[in-house]
Amino acid sequence: MSIKYLSYEQIDKAKWDACIMQSPNGLIYSYSYYLDSMSKHWDALVLNDYEAVMPLTWNKKMGIRYLYQPPFTACLGITGMNIDNTIIEKFLDTIPSSFSYWDIYFNFGNRFEIKKYPLYERMNYVLNLEKPYDILNAKFRDNIRRNVKKSKQLQCEIKKQIPIELVIQLSKDQTSQFSKLSEDDYTRIKNLYHQLAAKNSAITYGVYLQDELLASAAFFFSHNRAYYVLVGNHPNGKTIGASHALINAFIEDHAGQKILLDFEGSDISKLAFFYSSFGAQEEKYVGIKLNRLPGLLKWLKQ
Repeated sequence: MSIKYLSYEQIDKAKWDACIMQSPNGLIYSYSYYLDSMSKHWDALVLNDYEAVMPLTWNKKMGIRYLYQPPFTACLGITGMNIDNTIIEKFLDTIPSSFSYWDIYFNFGNRFEIKKYPLYERMNYVLNLEKPYDILNAKFRDNIRRNVKKSKQLQCEIKKQIPIELVIQLSKDQTSQFSKLSEDDYTRIKNLYHQLAAKNSAITYGVYLQDELLASAAFFFSHNRAYYVLVGNHPNGKTIGASHALINAFIEDHAGQKILLDFEGSDISKLAFFYSSFGAQEEKYVGIKLNRLPGLLKWLKQ
C-alpha cells in the first residue's frame, strides 16, 4: 500500500475524477471542479494509482497551515473502493505534519472507529425518491401535509429556475446575524451553480406569494443524489408552509426516479426533525478536530 502526498500541481485531475465517479462512496464535493470552486487551496493524498483519494483542503493564518472544511461542502474524506479502518488510519498517518490543525468532515463511507484518532459522529438525512409520489407522501408526518395544504390554499406558486442570485440574497438575509460565510463564499457558490446548471446538473426552486419570494433553494445533482446545497427562507414564509411546499414540490417532481435527496444535515435538532418529517432516514458520518498547534495557539483553539 503506497499513499503519496501530492501538491495541487501534481494531481492528475482526470484520474482523480474517475476515482470519485466510480467509487461507491463518491460524492459531488470531492470532484476536482467542486474543490477548485469552493476551497481556497487543496492538495491530496493518493493511494497507489488513484485507487483511493483524499483532498486536503487548507488555508494559512499567521504562517500556520491548517485543514478546514470549505463552505457549502458537507463532507470530504477518503473516496475509493474497499475503504476500511486500516486504510483510513494510514491516510491520516500520511497527512503532513505541516498541517498542525485539522477541522474536517469525512463522508458516510469513512464511518469507522479509529482508536488513534478522535473521530466524532455527525448526522445527515437522506430520502430515497425511487417510489411513486403517493407512497412517499404517505410517509410524511401530518404537520408536513397540513403545511403543504395550507400553502396551496393560499395559492403559493412554485417556480423553477429562478435566478441563483435571489436564493443567495435570501440566504444572506436569513443568516447574516450568525453566519461566518463571506461575500467570496457566495460568489464561489454562485459561479459553481452556473457551471453545473450549464450541464443540467443544478436547479433552483422558489415559492412565491403575491410576487414575494418566501422560500428558495438550489439543488445540485451527482451520483444519483440531489444535494439541498443552498437554502434561503423569508420569515414571512414560516407560518404558511413555504419551505414545506418547496421540498414537497421537489419530491413530487422527482418521485419514481433513482435519486437520493440529500438534506446535508443536520446536527440541529429542529432541522433534523423537519427533514425526518418527510420520511428521510439517518445517514451518519464523522468529523475530526486535531490540534497540534504550538504553545499558546494550541490553548487558544481548545
